[in-house]
Amino acid sequence: MTEQTEYRSLLPAVLLGDRPEGQAAVRRSTRDWIVDTVVFLLAAGLGLLAALVLDADVSTPGPVLVADQVVGGLACAAVWLRRRWPMGLALALVPVSPVSTVAAGACCVALFTVAVHRSFTSVALAGGLHVAALVPYLWWRPDPDQGFWEGFAFSTLGYVVLIGWGMFVRARRQLVLSLRDRAERAEVEAVLREERARRLERERIAREMHDVLAHRLSLLSVHAGALEYRPDIPAPDLTRVAGVIRAGAHQALQDLREVIGVLRLDAEGTTPDRPQPTLADLAGLVEESRLAGMDVTLDMRVGDPGRAPAGLGRNAYRIAQEGLTNARKHAAAARVDVTVAGGPDEGLTVEIRNPVTGGRTIPGSGAGLIGLTERAELAGGRLDYGRCLDGRFRLSAWLPWTAEAAGTPGRG
Repeated sequence: MTEQTEYRSLLPAVLLGDRPEGQAAVRRSTRDWIVDTVVFLLAAGLGLLAALVLDADVSTPGPVLVADQVVGGLACAAVWLRRRWPMGLALALVPVSPVSTVAAGACCVALFTVAVHRSFTSVALAGGLHVAALVPYLWWRPDPDQGFWEGFAFSTLGYVVLIGWGMFVRARRQLVLSLRDRAERAEVEAVLREERARRLERERIAREMHDVLAHRLSLLSVHAGALEYRPDIPAPDLTRVAGVIRAGAHQALQDLREVIGVLRLDAEGTTPDRPQPTLADLAGLVEESRLAGMDVTLDMRVGDPGRAPAGLGRNAYRIAQEGLTNARKHAAAARVDVTVAGGPDEGLTVEIRNPVTGGRTIPGSGAGLIGLTERAELAGGRLDYGRCLDGRFRLSAWLPWTAEAAGTPGRG
């Protein structure tokens, strides 16, 4: 991961050539060798063409032509250093350009390279010096077909166009790099979002396991406690209790499969292994608690519980399930009142009231109410709990119920 980060940090500098003067260049690729060869041939060709055109119109002494060609050849050879010292090459060619026509191609390449690889300040400095160098060149070797100012304006315009082209190339490369950087950041953010989703899913599975298994295991604890304190129980009752324990253990395993099915539903879009509990299943939950010896009353004030949305019904079921589990732990022999009321647009309220007798016989983790609070908040609702003025413990949850989802059945 460190090597990849360092490579990405160096990538813009490698592509744009933004390295400090004198820093060793990155090893040339095959493409770089081809480009540099073409640039060298182009610089030499432009210089020779300019020399041929000027020499055809102006008679130049032989020694001057030889010196011009030698200096121009060295300038063209120096073009191979443009990747390592772009600004240094452009400044070194400033005193060469007034005395060598063959070096004109190398000067153009140097200015273009600076425009592509350096900032506007460097480009303005190099361009200004080369424009200023036109004055002694046009004075020493004037064009007979053009006046001084015409030649100066034409050459300056050529430099401006060349520099503008180089700056356009630089801007385009920077845009490409920016888009590439955004794409890489988007990939990283997508990975982070996926990791966060997995973490939230693991937390949700933990809440589901707590809500489901705590209820089942508390029922098994109640029945096992009855066998422990009543060793003289009649054989038919013993058989019935043993059957209830066996069925409860089997149901706990089924509930564990159900929790995994919830994860499979969200991850793959398939149906879970078992139907999810709905608001209509709340009556069965209350009846199950009655069979375990609890005194539970259910006041259902919802017209058609089966038409409640699937997510709403599952959350209400889990809240009531955890509330009955807590009541079984803290007030096993006391009366528990479960009230469910609400409808579309007004929301659904689940309230559980029970006395606190202090007779806690079943251990717990103490995280049940915290998990219920998180469940309600994730669903867009709220959960309150605490002792009332009459001394009873009250657990109340409100969950949103939108009218659009009112017609969605609880089971698919």
